[in-house]
Amino acid sequence: MEDQARIEWRKSTLSTTNGCVEVAFVGDRIALRDSKQQGRGPVLEFTAVEWYAFLGGVRGGEFDLELGVSDARAAPPTPLG
Repeated sequence: MEDQARIEWRKSTLSTTNGCVEVAFVGDRIALRDSKQQGRGPVLEFTAVEWYAFLGGVRGGEFDLELGVSDARAAPPTPLG
């Protein structure tokens, strides 16, 4: 992947101050990164076929969390005993 600073990243208009994902077109690939990482974190790269399959899964609810799972992730574990 080329230098992230030279890539034109796009962020959703629905982004919050807590961050969001950013998307860029890099050659024949679609790149995805976490905006909170400010260019220092990992970048996922997709082919066009992979990207459209991913979007289809998102739209179809394939990655939706079950009720309570997101709450469990946010809360620290409770000590035993």
